[in-house]
Amino acid sequence: MQEAFICDAIRTPIGRYGGTLASIRTDDLAVIPIKALMERNPWVNWDEVDDVILGCANQAGEDNRNVARMALLLSGLSEKIPGVTVNRLCGSGMEAVGQAMRMIRIGDADLIIAGGVESMSRAPFVMGKASEAFSRDVQIYDTTIGWRFINKKMEQIYGVDSMIETAENVAEMYHISREDQDIFAYNSQQKAYQAIQSGAMAREITPVEIIRPKTEPYLFSVDEHPRLSSLEKIGTLRPVSRPGGTVTAANSSGVNDGAAALLIASEKALKKYNLHPLARIIGVQAAGVPPRIMGIGPVPATQKLLSKLHFSFEDFDLIELNEAFASQSLACIRLLGLKEDDPRINPQGGAISLGHPLGMSGARLITTAVHQMVNNHLHRALCTMCIGVGQGIASVIEKV
Repeated sequence: MQEAFICDAIRTPIGRYGGTLASIRTDDLAVIPIKALMERNPWVNWDEVDDVILGCANQAGEDNRNVARMALLLSGLSEKIPGVTVNRLCGSGMEAVGQAMRMIRIGDADLIIAGGVESMSRAPFVMGKASEAFSRDVQIYDTTIGWRFINKKMEQIYGVDSMIETAENVAEMYHISREDQDIFAYNSQQKAYQAIQSGAMAREITPVEIIRPKTEPYLFSVDEHPRLSSLEKIGTLRPVSRPGGTVTAANSSGVNDGAAALLIASEKALKKYNLHPLARIIGVQAAGVPPRIMGIGPVPATQKLLSKLHFSFEDFDLIELNEAFASQSLACIRLLGLKEDDPRINPQGGAISLGHPLGMSGARLITTAVHQMVNNHLHRALCTMCIGVGQGIASVIEKV
């Protein structure tokens, strides 16, 4: 089988909910990193891209009707190039990279753009159609995050706990204290702040021009979700979902906007376009867990992948674990037999500090890992994350 190489990886800065990126349509947001790839790699014949694969979790608003196809057309790529949008909820961006890897491995493609996009700020309200004549029972759902149009059988069998409730379930089941969660969140903010201050993430971010009425355009170039705060201040926040709970706004990931794109090529494409690979994709694997404790999804996904690849944790220089919640991050770290202060885990912060635009996040993890490997001369990275409705996904990449 052919190998799949990451030749470039770039993302937008991550915007807060209702923040700087909120004025940009989701399809236009997806265009930004695709155009950046094209500008940074002008020697590529972009008409020969075999496919554009983007992850997106919502798809109820401006991201409907196959946002990958919309974005490639809006970016100026040829109308002959197909595009597909994949949805593995929080893991959608990583799933897109996995699908690109598999297509190249079996010889179905040589050059693919893969990534993800999510504008949670612009997620619409949706209303179901009446199920009977003259019905006055109208339900409206906010599609930003979580369940909608719930199947009663699903509710009876598995429950339909909100994401925050699943984090509380994990905290309770695995005895994750509020103090430990707050410390984890504090450390995430500290690491993100230091990375931003040092410019460590500058190469992976493409600035976004924000048009403002009656003033000059603003060049948005730094993640705006980080909230540097004292541990004491974090400890004062109230639990979100239940009295006596431990999950707060401070030890949870954000509701955010952003997009990422990676240029993935076969060895044939490397030679044809004189591309210089940054990393090799070794494997991508998903696994399922009970929906009410979806946060532990990275554990079986990682174990499954490492078993197939015959790797152990000693084989990794970097571990990017998406921080959906501090409770599930700590549970996964402990269940995987890692130390909570392991310097390999999220050295530049994670979703608690940087944000979690659902469809983008998996591609963001891989993008961040690639650039850390290049910048710090690291050899191998594990990227893994939990997924709503009870899944996990993991990927392994190696520096070339």
